[in-house]
Amino acid sequence: MTASPVERSPWPARLAAIAIGVVMWFVPAPEGLTVDAWRLFAIFLATIASVIIGAFPILTASVLAAAASVLTGLLTPAQAYAGFANSTILLIIMAFLVARAVVKCGLGQRLGHLVVSRFGRSTLGLAYSIFLVDGLIAPAFPSNTARGGVLYPLVVGLAEAGGASPDNPNRRRLGAYLMFSGMVSLSLSSALWFTAMAGNPLGAELARHAGVEITFVSWLIASSVPTLAAMALLPWLLQRIMAPEVTATPDAPAAAKRALAALGPLSRNEWTVALTFVGMVALWGSASFLGVDSTAVALLGLGILLASGALTPGDIAKEGNVLATFIWFAVLYTLSGQLNEMGFMGYLGQQLAGALGGLAPIPVYLILVLAYILLHYLFVSQTAHVLALFAVFLDVGVKLGVSAAPLAFMLLFASNFFSVITPQGSSANLLFTGSGYLSQGELYRLGAMTTAISLIIYLVIATPWLMLVTQ
Repeated sequence: MTASPVERSPWPARLAAIAIGVVMWFVPAPEGLTVDAWRLFAIFLATIASVIIGAFPILTASVLAAAASVLTGLLTPAQAYAGFANSTILLIIMAFLVARAVVKCGLGQRLGHLVVSRFGRSTLGLAYSIFLVDGLIAPAFPSNTARGGVLYPLVVGLAEAGGASPDNPNRRRLGAYLMFSGMVSLSLSSALWFTAMAGNPLGAELARHAGVEITFVSWLIASSVPTLAAMALLPWLLQRIMAPEVTATPDAPAAAKRALAALGPLSRNEWTVALTFVGMVALWGSASFLGVDSTAVALLGLGILLASGALTPGDIAKEGNVLATFIWFAVLYTLSGQLNEMGFMGYLGQQLAGALGGLAPIPVYLILVLAYILLHYLFVSQTAHVLALFAVFLDVGVKLGVSAAPLAFMLLFASNFFSVITPQGSSANLLFTGSGYLSQGELYRLGAMTTAISLIIYLVIATPWLMLVTQ
C-alpha cells in the first residue's frame, strides 16, 4: 500500500535533522571547548532544528535528545534527569492543574464573560485587557511563571467566552491570538517592572560591578517609555499578523452580560476555587517577604482543590498536555544548563568579544544586543541567560567604548522581551504553549517575528531615551 503524502512528508525533515546532529558530532571541537561540550551542543542543536523544520514534535525530539546524551556518555543519568526535580518546572505543572480547576468549575468562563462585558467590543480590546491586567499585577510577582498561573485562567476564559477552542477550526485563530497575547504580555510586563522577573535584580547586581546603579525607580523611568510603546503596538500588530476569525464584536458585551445573568450566583465549587486561587495569588505575591516557596504554595492550592472535590484525580488524568510539557521542558532545561556548566556559553561570549575588536561603539552596541537575543535559542531560562552572558556582553561593550548604562538596560530589557523567541524561551510560556491553540512551528515563527518587532521598538525608542535618562 502506498504511503500518503502526510505519512511520507516528515522523513526528509527527519533525515535533515539527524544529519545536522551527526555532522556536528564529528566536526572537531573548536579550540577552547571540550569535545563533550561540543557534542552536547550538537545534540541540542539537532533537537531544536528538528522542531523548527517539522521533523519531530518537541516531546519526541526532547526524549530522543535525553536518551542520546546519556547513552553516549556525555551526561550521567543524574545530570540528564535533574530537570525532572526542578522546583520551577513543578510550579508550572501545578499552576496548569489549578488553572484547569478554574475552567472546570465555570469560574474561568464567568471571568471571561466579565472581561468581555467591559472590553469585548473587539478582539483587540480583549488583548489589551490581558496586557492591562498583567501590567497591574506584575510588580508584586518576582516570578513571571507564577504570574502566568494567574493570567492563564483569564485568557482561557476569554477564549471560551469568544467561542474558541483548539478543536473548533472556526475560532482557533481567535484562541491562538489571545494565548500568544498572554505570552507577549508576560514578556513586556517583566521588562516594565524591576520586580516582575527574577533576572532583573540579578542583572542589576551584575551591572553594579560595571559602575551602573539600577534601582526600582531608575528602572521604571528607563523602561516606561519603550515598554509602554511596545505594549501599545504589539496587540494591534499581532492581530494583523495572526488574523483572528473575529475582530469586531459590537454585540459581545451585551451578550456577555446576559450570559453572566444566566450563570446566576457562584456555585460551591466556584467559591472554593476562587478563594483558593486568591489565597495562592496573595502568597505568591508576598513570597519573597514571607520567605515561602512558590512551588509549595502551588502544591498547597492543588491539594486543597483535590481535597474539596473541585478537582479530581480523573480530571488530572485527562490532562495529557501537562505530562508532555513536563517531560520536554525538563529535558531542554537540563541540556541548556549543562551546556552552560561545560563552558559553552562563556566560550561564545569570548569569541564574540574577539570578533568585535576595532569596531566603532554604535555597531558594537547593535551587534551585542542582536547576538545576545539570538543566543536565547540555546536557553530555556531567562535567569540562566542573564547569569551566563549578561556580565560578559556588558564587559565587552564597555571595553570597546559603549556607554555602560544604556547597554546594561538594553540587555536587561532584552532578557525579558526575548522570552517569546521559542516556546521554551521562558518557563512562563509553558501554560500558553500547552493550551493546544498553537503548534510548535507557529510558536517559533511568531516568536521570531515578535522578538524582531520588539527589538526594533526598543532600539528606536529606548536607545535615545536611555541616553537621555542615564547621563
